[in-house]
This record gives sequence, structure tokens and C-alpha cells, in this order.
Amino acid sequence: MFGDIRNSQGERLDYSFHQGEASFKQMVVLGHGVTGNKDRPFVAALANGLAAVGIPALRFSFSGNGGSEGRFIDSTISKEVEDLGSVIDALGDYSICYVGHSMGGAVGVLRASQDNRIKLLVSLAGMVHTKTFAQTEFGDETPDEGFMWDKPECPLSSAYMDDMAQIDSVVDRATRITVPWLLVHGTEDDVVPIGESREIFENANEPKELIELEGADHVFSDESTSLMVTTVVHWVQEQFGELGR
Repeated sequence: MFGDIRNSQGERLDYSFHQGEASFKQMVVLGHGVTGNKDRPFVAALANGLAAVGIPALRFSFSGNGGSEGRFIDSTISKEVEDLGSVIDALGDYSICYVGHSMGGAVGVLRASQDNRIKLLVSLAGMVHTKTFAQTEFGDETPDEGFMWDKPECPLSSAYMDDMAQIDSVVDRATRITVPWLLVHGTEDDVVPIGESREIFENANEPKELIELEGADHVFSDESTSLMVTTVVHWVQEQFGELGR
């Protein structure tokens, strides 16, 4: 429907579009976390859940990830913020709700704090303290030699580590976001601590909502998937209803 979507480097971004109702003038864009892609089961489940109630959804892989062009070793939060901007550019006049998971959540905070085309924001287990995350998860690896979580297809780059350190944290951007914001986090998340969502929530403007899913892990496994989908779909329906079609 939207043809090729390319970022500012000319790299094609792989996406899947879920039609919803043709009369809708709003769109939900879904972004994944580090080492992920648009086909993570819970991401696809959320897109399907939105389309099932008539809300169009587009899930995409950031450059260098999944089926998108580009090199994984060039992937950074800052580049992904630009990728998201390119996707929104391609969508034209739609009012955008962005849903970001984990590192994609940090991408959403940074983009929404500077892009008024994002009318709603959803953070799923959203990363807040980027420098701490990188040091905790990958501090024992040598950049440009080691791998993320022992995945040879996911080399750890100096560019990634430097970008995470330079950003440091997105908590200060919360005050710049003035659109409705939903934060969803599992109580058993051992990748991004739930305390990060609680912290940024305290700094966020109204209207805002934090929903903690009891027993859910970082990727909303098993029965947590349907609970997360129901939670997000209901909130998006309500908020888009307030905005009007």
C-alpha cells in the first residue's frame, strides 16, 4: 500500500501492514527491541489485535534488522529514531500512535519528544537508562569483536556502545512529551527492570497511565501476550476515539 519505505541512507525498511478499516485516519506503528524484528510473536499478535477491531497497524524492522536493508553493526538508537521518522514520512496524513518495545521504547520517547505527528505513545517494557543497559548486558564483551547475547548475527559495535553512552538516559525527555502515554511492563522482566517504567512515569506529563502485568516477562510470553494485547488495544481504541476519526 505504501510501496518501498526507505530511510535517509536509502535502505529499504521491511514492514507488514494490517489493513483495519479503510475509513480510519489513524495508524499504529510498531517498533521492536534490540536484536529483534517486526516478526516477534507478541509484536505480530498486537498488530493483528489492533486490525481485528478496525485499527490499521504497521509493524516494521529497523535498518539492519530482520528483512530490512542495512548492516546490524550500524544499528543504534539514534539511527532508529531516524528510521521511525522515515516510516512516519511515508504514512502521509495519518495520525500516528507509536508502540515501541524495549529499545524501541527508548526510540519512541526520543522521537515523540520532537515529532508532533506522534499523537499517542505506548512503551512496552521500555528501556530508559540506555548506558546502564549496555554496560549491564554487554559490558563483558569487546566492541567490534564480541556479540550481543552470544548471537554471531548480532555483532556488538563501538557505534552502538558509544551511542548508548551518549544518550545515557531518556528519562529527562518525559517532560517534553505532551501526548497521551501508556506504559506497560511485566513484573518479571529481567532485561529492563520495571523500575525504569515507574521512574519515567513519575516524570511524565498527564495524561499518562502505567499498567504492570503480574508475572509477565520482557517479551510478554505465553498467556501474557493476550493480556498485553487486550490492554494496549483497549487503550488505543479509547484514545483514538477521543481524537476522532
